[in-house]
Amino acid sequence: MKKLSSVVCMVISFLFFHTAIAQSSANTGLAFETPWVRASAPGQKNGAGYVQIQNKSNQTDRLISATTENIGRVELHTIINENGVAKMRQVQGIEVPAGSGATLAPGGFHIMFMGLTEPFKAGELVPVTLRFEKAGEIKINFEIKPATYNPPAAGQNAAHKH
Repeated sequence: MKKLSSVVCMVISFLFFHTAIAQSSANTGLAFETPWVRASAPGQKNGAGYVQIQNKSNQTDRLISATTENIGRVELHTIINENGVAKMRQVQGIEVPAGSGATLAPGGFHIMFMGLTEPFKAGELVPVTLRFEKAGEIKINFEIKPATYNPPAAGQNAAHKH
């Protein structure tokens, strides 16, 4: 019986991990790899979400908004360099080219969660609805990573070319 419990726990862990790594919407051709946010400190009011969006279809799409419950406001942002100073700016959309994709990563495009009522806690999930011009609404879960988390390719591919 103990062995069976261990096997069941392993299967559940694998399924949870697999879901967090790659989520897709087969009918749209869009796939989402490793959506994540960093855990926040108590009192911190903002957080950023990152994800790799793959567009396996033959039509370019555009991410136009994101929403989630219990957070004041959610916006699409990018980082620009102005006279040697990095500045965050809201964007009206993020192009997701056909046969390619878009990278939302530190130092580039990201989803900004503003007005947090509670801190993001490591190990939990943030359910987010992404809205695309063509694909419509797609729900994915962002995994909350520890506050010290740095993705393996941090800084690489952060600047998406159009």
